[in-house]
Amino acid sequence: MRNALLCGLIMACLSCNELKKKEDHHIIEVQKTAIAPTLDGKVTENCWERAIWHPLDQNWLGEAYTFEDFNGRYKLCWGPEALYILMEVTDDILYDRHKDPLKLWWDDDCVEVFVDEDNSGGLHQYSHNAFAYHIALDGNVVDLAPDRDPHLYNDHIQSARHTEDDVSIWEIALKLHDDSYIEGSKQTPKRLIEGKKIGFALAYCDNDGSKERENFIGSVFVPGEDKNQGWINADIFGTLILKE
Repeated sequence: MRNALLCGLIMACLSCNELKKKEDHHIIEVQKTAIAPTLDGKVTENCWERAIWHPLDQNWLGEAYTFEDFNGRYKLCWGPEALYILMEVTDDILYDRHKDPLKLWWDDDCVEVFVDEDNSGGLHQYSHNAFAYHIALDGNVVDLAPDRDPHLYNDHIQSARHTEDDVSIWEIALKLHDDSYIEGSKQTPKRLIEGKKIGFALAYCDNDGSKERENFIGSVFVPGEDKNQGWINADIFGTLILKE
């Protein structure tokens, strides 16, 4: 009888874990590149010619905005060392009020890259189950750490931005780390392989001169009224599938 109850409890736990698994959505197949793009903010590589554009058009936070105020799109490719992102943003005002990269970083214009190395989903606000990297206009990369303080992760992401008039081209190389990452460590980034699934979303914080950001525009649809969930819950991330 005791063994039967134990087996029932184990099966119930396994069922709960299955229910908690992240549901793949906003699935994007990402093609491999044999040559890593040069990070210069210029679209000159063949890998970008082959990749398709994806929209950045989900208003997660703020009032409705005009096309002239903001519009964005992005492309993706990958190599063994990194995931590569090309982002084109039309923004009529680039605003960088807070010079200290660790203070109110989300209220300046910045790119935000959400990544979940093993596509497991779940909460990550104060853990490395997933990352929510904020890339400032000056290239500094910030996220919250398990100690609940912001830290710089400039060794996780390299980026370049080239701006002409109101159009900015960002080229980003993202090295993936899993939930075992420890601040200050020299942990080797994960190598990317064909068939790997990665939780992913992209966003842009837009501020035209206000005390707080005016809009937060993302790449994936988030159901419900509270759409600003990416920095807490990796379940809302889309799913990338790496292809040869």
